[in-house]
Amino acid sequence: MSAMSIQTQPEALTSSCTRRFNRRTVVSIQRRIVRMSATKSATQKSGISYDSMVVKPPLHPTYDLKEVVKLALAEDAADRGDVTSMATIPSEMEVEAHFLAKEDGIVAGIALAELVFREVDPSLKVEWSQKDGDYVHRGLKFGKVYGRAYSVVVGERVALNFMQRMSGIATITKAMADAAHPALILETRKTAPGLRLVDKWAVLIGGGRNHRMGLFDMVLIKDNHISIAGGVSNALKSVDSYLEQNNLKIEVEVETRTLEEVKEALDYATQTTTSLTRIMLDNMVVPLTNGDVDVSMLKEAVTLINGRFETEASGNVTLETVHKIGGTGVTFVSSGALTHSVKALDISLKIDTELALQVGRRTKRA
Repeated sequence: MSAMSIQTQPEALTSSCTRRFNRRTVVSIQRRIVRMSATKSATQKSGISYDSMVVKPPLHPTYDLKEVVKLALAEDAADRGDVTSMATIPSEMEVEAHFLAKEDGIVAGIALAELVFREVDPSLKVEWSQKDGDYVHRGLKFGKVYGRAYSVVVGERVALNFMQRMSGIATITKAMADAAHPALILETRKTAPGLRLVDKWAVLIGGGRNHRMGLFDMVLIKDNHISIAGGVSNALKSVDSYLEQNNLKIEVEVETRTLEEVKEALDYATQTTTSLTRIMLDNMVVPLTNGDVDVSMLKEAVTLINGRFETEASGNVTLETVHKIGGTGVTFVSSGALTHSVKALDISLKIDTELALQVGRRTKRA
């Protein structure tokens, strides 16, 4: 069986990654992003429609979830297919396999797992007792897939890989979002290459908010841009000029590392009309030797801004520090650790669940 012999739907889309964009095309895409209806999603782009989705994937103009799933399946099957299953499983045998949580956490990736099994074999049936965003405890059977045994086993690992990663992200996001209140928790672009939308979808399922999706949907003036431009005000001036010339209306954020840079951004905004919407307060949380953090500089920056712009705290954000940071009055707290330091939630798919639970109890994993 070749990689392409896995059953797929006929409306496969041409990968947008192979397209070449000139500057005018990029600007055109950016304009479409700004005006895109909130009802459109990555699922619609792929011809996929799940009315039962509790949390829809974030918006992206070129990302194709179905192609990501097909790539993951082809990565597993390569040019020969599942030789073990072909050797051991009768072609017409049918089974029922259960999803089993092996640790406590927030489950995510249920909708994506359905897509995996549908891509492998549309005749498979998938049922769930939980939904994306629900809390699951160790030992809980929370879903099942049944149908052709070979197809179940072929889709098993790919579905679990997506679910475990997404559930790990959702679990830490939920903990961070609760602790950061009243501030809102954001992830960053520190995602697994090729899984940007999947990672950010998991953040939404966990109760977080999405930062920019990529380089195309928000202006984020970071330290290197500021260094090249020769200062915060010069960088902001260049951005305002660029947006006006290209008739673009998108959010603009500037990173500041000192109170002087905060004042420079505020002075610029006082003197001219600007597209600036948010000020990032980077590394203004100072770690102390006793394990605590000093947020006095962050508080001072928030006081200086005084509600004129959204604020985002970044740097030294952990589950232990985020509550103190969120209490300073910042609008957002961003943490790259939500996606770049993922601890997957342990989930398995078992046909013999009684034996699996017996082994799990022996190893303290059920």
